[in-house]
Amino acid sequence: MEDNFNKHLGNKLKLRRLALGLTQTKVARAINVTFQQIQKYEKGTNGVSSIRLLQLANYLKVPVNYFFEDFSEYLTNLEKSQEGHMNVNYNFLTKLYKELSNDQKIKFTKSLQLSNPGITKVS
Repeated sequence: MEDNFNKHLGNKLKLRRLALGLTQTKVARAINVTFQQIQKYEKGTNGVSSIRLLQLANYLKVPVNYFFEDFSEYLTNLEKSQEGHMNVNYNFLTKLYKELSNDQKIKFTKSLQLSNPGITKVS
């Protein structure tokens, strides 16, 4: 599956680069890699690290999930999450929430209340 995803991501990268009229060299310079590395990304030979993916998304002016669109595994998991069948790691979410400042917790709570008016208080 990993190789399959690398090829998928490489195709999405190439499509976007070409749509913007950019060379591999220009993209490479923007994210501080060689043009050969961009070639390897586009061919699916090399995987793209999370930081490079973020840099590419920013430079190419697309959201990170652009690279996952139309990938069968992503679509399957997306459908499951929309159906409510995806496991949620509540311990991780609780840990993240505890690390927020009081101001961030207030903003988060307000955001939840706006998206779901049934929520009255988050502890």
